Order: sequence, then C-alpha cells, then structure tokens
Amino acid sequence: MSEQQSNDPLHGITLEQILKSLVDYYDWDELGQRVDIRCFNNDPSVKSSLKFLRRTPWARKQVEDLYLAMKRINK
Repeated sequence: MSEQQSNDPLHGITLEQILKSLVDYYDWDELGQRVDIRCFNNDPSVKSSLKFLRRTPWARKQVEDLYLAMKRINK
C-alpha cells in the first residue's frame, strides 16, 4: 500500500509548536503588532493564547499564515 503525502504545509505541526516558534522568532511584542489580538498584547502567555486561538478561526488563520511566511523567509 502506498502512503499519500499531505499537501498541507502545516500537517503534523501543532498549534502550540506554531505559537512557540513565532514567539521565539518575533517575541510577544512584535507578534502582537503583526497579529493584533489582546492575548498577544496584554499579559501574553502560551496557555491563554492557545485557548483563544482554538476558539477563534480568523485569529488562528492569521497566526498560521504568519508562521508559513516566517518559514518561507527562513528557507
């Protein structure tokens, strides 16, 4: 049986991994400027941000898009 590869560039990457990579790369201040959501700008934490992003599709999409852009820049 042949294995199919996913065309999704986010396949196998958790939202937590995405968020931690963005925080490491940009830090919370710049991340809050790039994606203007309260959980990045007011007392940010990975836990509160994950909770918000999992419930808010438009914010999650912005974070995922920023992650993909960051990965393209760093190739």
